[in-house]
Amino acid sequence: MNNKEKAEKVGKYYEQIKETHDHLLNFWFDHIFLRWEWWLSLVLAIGPWLIFWKFRNKESTARLMLSACFVIIISSWFDFIGVVRGLWYYSGKLIPTIPAYIPWDFCCLPVFVIMLIQYKPSISPIIKAIIFGGCSAFVAEPIFSAIHFYELVHWKYYYSFPIYIMVYLIAHWISKRTTFKPL
Repeated sequence: MNNKEKAEKVGKYYEQIKETHDHLLNFWFDHIFLRWEWWLSLVLAIGPWLIFWKFRNKESTARLMLSACFVIIISSWFDFIGVVRGLWYYSGKLIPTIPAYIPWDFCCLPVFVIMLIQYKPSISPIIKAIIFGGCSAFVAEPIFSAIHFYELVHWKYYYSFPIYIMVYLIAHWISKRTTFKPL
């Protein structure tokens, strides 16, 4: 198969993706947009950042935001992989696009991490990582599943637990870096 044939073949796959997304967008407009699940998703997208803004350690805002950016990047990447591999999907979306679920990947997870990092910094990061992993995997995910925002297909909550622990530990490590120098 030459490059032109490969490009045409890939183009057909992308056309199928676009067609499927058009169907999802129409469904979203008809059954989700401006309904209770959309409003809840909007609150989950804005609320955590308002809480962070009110209670943040103002002298550490940039450092905390760097950790939050890591959490946003890694969680949305993992979420994308999980959705496209058919491990889970989301139904109560704020907007019907990738990343999979913006309130979770861009708001709830990163704010939870940075609030834990700044709260009682003398507590072991391993203990905080276990708290973060446990609350995220065994409390938040089942709640999202119970209200049918998050549908597990080929995934179990306990698979998420060690991933959340690692995400927290890396975000904590990033927050403690001292290699920042003025430009």
